[in-house]
Amino acid sequence: MAEAVEAVEIRAALLRLRRTTGLPVAFGGLLHDAGQLRIAELNGASTGALRGLAISSGNGLGGKSIALSRPCAVTDYRVARHISHEYDAAVAAEGLRSVLAVPVVVRRAVRGVLYGALRSALPIGGRTFDAAVAAARDVERALVVRDEVQRLLTLCREPSAGPGAWEEVRAAHSELRALAPRIVDPALRDELPAVCGRPSGAAIPAGPPPRESPVTLAPREVDVLACVASGSTNATAAELLGLRPETVKGYLRSAMRKLGTHTRLDAVVAARRAGLLP
Repeated sequence: MAEAVEAVEIRAALLRLRRTTGLPVAFGGLLHDAGQLRIAELNGASTGALRGLAISSGNGLGGKSIALSRPCAVTDYRVARHISHEYDAAVAAEGLRSVLAVPVVVRRAVRGVLYGALRSALPIGGRTFDAAVAAARDVERALVVRDEVQRLLTLCREPSAGPGAWEEVRAAHSELRALAPRIVDPALRDELPAVCGRPSGAAIPAGPPPRESPVTLAPREVDVLACVASGSTNATAAELLGLRPETVKGYLRSAMRKLGTHTRLDAVVAARRAGLLP
């Protein structure tokens, strides 16, 4: 499932790259199998010669980009002197000449490479170069979100022992609700409400269980209360949730009215007692 979702991110980035630059061909993939990159997504290709090509660090233009963790380009691939030529047959079969490779770097580790190419031996301009870097950063941000969601889900499912464990779960719950709108994977996104709405028995401190809530809050009202519960100001909650501060205030007022409370703290306490928050 993770690989399929990552493919969606690469596919979308390649489409944006071609639309913004006019490049005839874009392709790429993520690193798997002990650091080897496999080209899985093609956009604008006229053959399947590049599909499935395994790129090793240091080999070819993409391998050079992986090894150096920076973008690399050649004006004419077949005669370029500063790259090795293990993949010349596939590149020639697709008729590519000028090629750009940009690494997707997440926390200082290369996780993939995006390529853009021309079928003529012409220099790739600065705007095209910048657009390719921007596309790689889009993939990077998506992978960062996915990695963080997986970490938080693990924390919610298997909280550590100790007096601070429940607070860790509460903090993870707040972060998950803030990240939910940015998750592409529908299966992972659908899992969040179940995880966020199910307090972990291993982490709950002794006391009476939460009662069934007679109050129904809108998802965004719960999102705002979760941020407030973690100590966020309205401005911080707005930034986390991608909302305007005035919108956050509106959701908070609505939640307080439904819960019959008059302060932020009372609203959080009432929501927890009702089982709406961990």
